[in-house]
Amino acid sequence: MATRQPVSTDLPPTYNPWPALWAMVIGFFMILVDNTIVSVATPAIRDDLGTDYNSVIWVTSAYLLAYAVPLLVTGRLGDRFGPKNMYLLGLTIFTLASLWCGLTGSIEMLIVARVVQGFGAALITPQTMAVITRTFPAAKRGGAMALWGATAGVATLVGPILGGVLVDGLGWEWIFIVNVPVGIIGFILAVRLVPVLPTHSHSFDWLGVALSGIGVFLVVFGIQEGEKYDWGTITGAISVPLLIAGGVIVFGLFIWWQSRIKAEPLVPLGLFRDRNFSLGNAGIALVSLAITSMSLPFFFYAQGVRGWSPTESALLMAPMAVVLMALSPLVGKLVDRTHPRNITLVGFGTAAIAMFWLSQLIAPDTKVWMLCLPMALFGISNACLWAPLSATATRNLPMASAGSGAGVYNTTRQIGAVLGSAAIAALIQARLTANGLAGATEAGQGASGPMPAPVQTAFSDAMSQTLYLPVVAFAVGIVLVLFLAKPTHAGHGGARSAATSEPFAAS
Repeated sequence: MATRQPVSTDLPPTYNPWPALWAMVIGFFMILVDNTIVSVATPAIRDDLGTDYNSVIWVTSAYLLAYAVPLLVTGRLGDRFGPKNMYLLGLTIFTLASLWCGLTGSIEMLIVARVVQGFGAALITPQTMAVITRTFPAAKRGGAMALWGATAGVATLVGPILGGVLVDGLGWEWIFIVNVPVGIIGFILAVRLVPVLPTHSHSFDWLGVALSGIGVFLVVFGIQEGEKYDWGTITGAISVPLLIAGGVIVFGLFIWWQSRIKAEPLVPLGLFRDRNFSLGNAGIALVSLAITSMSLPFFFYAQGVRGWSPTESALLMAPMAVVLMALSPLVGKLVDRTHPRNITLVGFGTAAIAMFWLSQLIAPDTKVWMLCLPMALFGISNACLWAPLSATATRNLPMASAGSGAGVYNTTRQIGAVLGSAAIAALIQARLTANGLAGATEAGQGASGPMPAPVQTAFSDAMSQTLYLPVVAFAVGIVLVLFLAKPTHAGHGGARSAATSEPFAAS
């Protein structure tokens, strides 16, 4: 392997990185859709495979766990063996596991296949951001990150819509089988278009791999299972608080080891000396937490109170997706020209307003067009958050640490989603109990039309109150981004380059 390079790539100055990014976005979009698509199909999977709710929920939990735990390691693997190689390996694993998911006939095999699928996704995710960092100049990275951020945001919204259409039309198996042709196309394009970048043949921190994996696993598993076990005992002496505390301790040991290791660490702690990298990670965790925590009560309301189908419920998020896609190119240009504080303040501010507005509209008789208004405003928020936060966090990453930095960023994002899922589940149960509807979450599944009229108002009130959680998360984000530093990259606000003369490009 090559020795460490002082620059991001040996590619010629005229090289256009956009085709490679578009090729990799296919795989990135596919794995992010799988983060949310299964939630719509959960009732159908449960009924078809003859299992219970506690078992079928692991179809999602196993994927998220297998996805989140290895991200720190797979980011570093991209630095060591090349992002193209790791991306292709991950895409192959993900595509084959998707076929396995679609053909399986038991809940046990489906869960195992989802674990394999999640590991493939973990191999893919950091490589997309690492390739952006290493092939786009710092002053022209905003447009690329706008495409990356728009992909992440739209995938989050498309998952439930696509899942509803496929489940209603073809059956739950097709939410997985549809990945196969997409994966094959993505693989061919990546082989042809993604460049081979210099690798860095340093020693690999295997103790760091073990400590990070164990620490993240214990924390994520404990949070995911907390609500199921009422945040108490799981079995014998093992409890949810013990798992989470143990994970925090192990992760503390991991950080201590990273500060002591003489050879190349798994996560160079010097990355966090960059204020924008640290704040960008905290910001994306809040965004991920808030978006995850707003989806569940909204779908419970749409399906349980209004009696809308999964597809109809998911389509209420279409205004958000449309606005996000329309604004992302413009925001991508602004990211390279303006202080990141300005854009992210708009993002967090409008997000807090949109979520508070939506919470006031959650009622049994609210007109559909009224619900679409805060959703459209939330599209502005997403456009002003995903790309600016990712571009700002990675702007100053050393090229040799692009993969590990991307791994840290995506791990933070994924843990934010897990925290949001656990927090909103606990809050929903608490607010239902406070409104006299303890144990009523099954009514929100929407499998048999709207719930009885006498409980619709109380259920709506409970869901409305839970939406204050994302409001608070976004409000914290407003304070956070006030401390972002002004970019110092060369060419800030400069002229357009050939390498970025594509859609989503900065100019």
